[in-house]
Amino acid sequence: MQDRHRQHVESARYFEQRSLKQGSVGWLLLVSLGVSYTISGDFSGWNYGIAHGGWFGLTVAWLLMGVMYLCTVFGLAELSSALPTAGGGYGFARCALGRAAGFATGLALLVEYVCAPAAVAVFISNYINASSAFSSVPAIVIIVCVYALFAGIHIVGVGEALKLMFVITAIALTALIAFVAGSLPAFDASNLFDIPVDGSVASSPLLPFGISGLIASLPFGIWFFLGVEGVPLAAEEATQPKRDIPRALIASLAILACSGFGVLLLVAGVMGAHAAGISDAPLIDALSHAGKAKLASLLNWAGLAGLVASFFSIMYAGSRQMFALSRAGYLPKFLALTGRRKTPVAALVAMSLVGIGLVLVLRDGQAILDAAVFGACVSYALMNLSHMVLRLRAPRMPRAYRTPGGACTTALGFALSCVAIASTFFVDIGAALGALAAVAAGLAYYALHSRRHLVANAPEEEFAQIQAAQSQLRS
Repeated sequence: MQDRHRQHVESARYFEQRSLKQGSVGWLLLVSLGVSYTISGDFSGWNYGIAHGGWFGLTVAWLLMGVMYLCTVFGLAELSSALPTAGGGYGFARCALGRAAGFATGLALLVEYVCAPAAVAVFISNYINASSAFSSVPAIVIIVCVYALFAGIHIVGVGEALKLMFVITAIALTALIAFVAGSLPAFDASNLFDIPVDGSVASSPLLPFGISGLIASLPFGIWFFLGVEGVPLAAEEATQPKRDIPRALIASLAILACSGFGVLLLVAGVMGAHAAGISDAPLIDALSHAGKAKLASLLNWAGLAGLVASFFSIMYAGSRQMFALSRAGYLPKFLALTGRRKTPVAALVAMSLVGIGLVLVLRDGQAILDAAVFGACVSYALMNLSHMVLRLRAPRMPRAYRTPGGACTTALGFALSCVAIASTFFVDIGAALGALAAVAAGLAYYALHSRRHLVANAPEEEFAQIQAAQSQLRS
């Protein structure tokens, strides 16, 4: 098997040039990282799901997708305590499902982490262009500046970058708390069900667009949690990864579940579900409807902080995912080169160039984000499957944390992930097919080239080989 794959053993110098700064990220920064991946989704975008499935339909989507993320996060918490490497989900799938499936998982995550910041960059440019002071600046100029600024901050150092991200995330969370306080007095439960029933199959005041509307709203339920699975990508830079990664994953998800349900309930409850479903700035419009014009103006600027936090953190996740795949030889090895401050310079530059290219070609932030959601859902299915397989094949593998419910929990996560994958085709079939084509192209590169140039002593490869040898001994 190894002869066919022609794996190479690289020197210590190879890994010295491709190493991250260890012990620079503590538990609190990891929690902030998990929240910041997703926080921009609370400010806008999620509400379009109401236009597809009504308020109750989106609430069901939030609940189902929340359960999917809960199951996935529990599984990832266990696997990250056993395999704390920068590869994250790719490393877990490589160990459980083999090289090709591991690479497919990494590619799906990379689609998510490359597309999501590109989409957020479009939203940031739209936000800045809305200001009279910058209305004449071309959007692409703003997008290039955003990438250059934040990629540059990441290159300076991971500790510095994540501390800045912590401050930005704190501003965004404070804004969400202010929104809840300002909008709660104007809440009216009757506003949640003001969308007329369209007469489709199983339609009702709760589900005005029937079952098909409920299915179409599922991807928007993902917006409340998209990206939180990226916390394990910080494992090699964490202070105590086996303890801190599981804690940060679960704490991040809990915060996101509370903030997500808060805006879901109050936006529609204040301004009405119909108006909420078509709003480009749902929190701002809800506060304006509640007569809180000054608070709405302040929240408008805080919304930019939420977008910046998500852009900043997903750039971090994508660069670490690209770094790990490249270090192991699945992608061109030069992409794993790190700079003097032990940050993945080549990966950050490559992510920025590809992201800017996506914006130039597609010019549609929503379509780019839909592609990111498809990639995310595929990776969730494969990561849940990886946990199930490793529970079966490697029951004695050292685990500092164990998933409540074991493989049954991740089996539920796997089933919901498959439903989520199917639902993306109801929203934007072109974006889903485009993301699928990107993963297929990556696998073709693996089949034709990289499978013969893998790095046998990369952390994820070494761990998989050790587990395979131990399994053979036990059998």
